[in-house]
Amino acid sequence: MRLTLSHVFDAPGPHPNGLQAATEGLWILDQGDNRISCHDYRDGATLRIFDSDSDRGSGITHSGTHLWVSSTYSCETLKIDPGSGRTLERYATPGAEETGAHGLEWRDGELWMSSPPDATIYRMDPDNWTVLQSFPAPGDRPHGIAWENGRLWCVETNHRAIFLYDPDTGEQLDRLDVEGPEPHGFTLWQNEVWIVDATTGGVFRGTRSA
Repeated sequence: MRLTLSHVFDAPGPHPNGLQAATEGLWILDQGDNRISCHDYRDGATLRIFDSDSDRGSGITHSGTHLWVSSTYSCETLKIDPGSGRTLERYATPGAEETGAHGLEWRDGELWMSSPPDATIYRMDPDNWTVLQSFPAPGDRPHGIAWENGRLWCVETNHRAIFLYDPDTGEQLDRLDVEGPEPHGFTLWQNEVWIVDATTGGVFRGTRSA
């Protein structure tokens, strides 16, 4: 499968890393200034922006009611009120070794995360903060993750590729190579791939073809 990417806009911060598509817009978490912003899909216009308690965070997702953020260098996962930007809860991130998780995704009341320190993908019960499942990530630098048709995509930044998994078994099903930007944050919206390059700050939209 081939991915064709086009530059849409530049993120407002110096080191954008987390990316999440939602109904209200495209959410970005910046690892440099720890700010969270939401953008229009068409042109990247900033819809809102606020400071967070994240420490050089790398992942963000939306549960429908709250934002969840990987505070990578404090090895925490934060539950945030998207209206006020206030941190409501803090949880110790599994698999942390000096740094913590990167990509986050919400599905059916559960939180999924990719963890570079131990190269693992975790499924978490957010109510009692326990690990329900885990399996190996595609490499030692997994970043953004996203759901599609009940299957889980995960970026591996060093490989410059996105890998598709069966979430029940952890079996790797497919690989999508990324040409051009270095993929960090990653999400899907209306069958299109969105990627943010933390080095250049560019936000890209892509279509897939055989």
